[in-house]
Amino acid sequence: MSQGVDQLADDKALLGRSSIAGRVADLLRTHIGEGHLTPGTKLSEDKISETLGVSRSTLREAFRLLTHERLLVHELNRGVFVRRPTATDVTDIYRMRLLVECAAIRSLGDPPYALEGLRTAATEGEKAAAAEDWNALGAANFHFHRELVALAGSPRVDEAMRSVLAELRLAFHALDDPRALHSPYLERNQALLESLAQGDARQAEQLLERYLDHSRGNVLHVERSGDPEQ
Repeated sequence: MSQGVDQLADDKALLGRSSIAGRVADLLRTHIGEGHLTPGTKLSEDKISETLGVSRSTLREAFRLLTHERLLVHELNRGVFVRRPTATDVTDIYRMRLLVECAAIRSLGDPPYALEGLRTAATEGEKAAAAEDWNALGAANFHFHRELVALAGSPRVDEAMRSVLAELRLAFHALDDPRALHSPYLERNQALLESLAQGDARQAEQLLERYLDHSRGNVLHVERSGDPEQ
């Protein structure tokens, strides 16, 4: 037992670096999820490490984490780039969303539900639409669905959902008309919120199933036109 503890002590330096790398990955993941880093963007090690004040080895570890999450891709002799999801990726993302988001609603138990986060995200979306800021509207829509999943009270599910939605956000950049994509979801989000406010989780789940099917169809229509796998 003592020998095992001694070996852990040898890795003490890695613990600090890994913690920093995780925070750097979280920051980059957020920027991807908010639409600030778009597919095909090359990530400069020099610029990012200098901007964030972290070592190259720490940044590379963060890149490795995000590559594992399918948010980045390493191209030999070219560098690290923000990845563009394929139609196959999109299909799988929506499969996971259907499983996770519907399960979150089914886990709610008896009303009333804590809907403050959903209401804030819905208001955020309305303000973005009024300002015709479609990128912000897309971010607000993702905030709404993260808050929906958060109702399940599982930090692990929350973390997984953040990664999935960030990957989906990359697919949205292929769409020529973000207004047409995001605007209908204001009304759909409001309908979901009203059903939950009335304590009707079953109706909310049915609305969500139709919502996700509609969204998946819109994104796949564009992705398949340029996906070599199809």
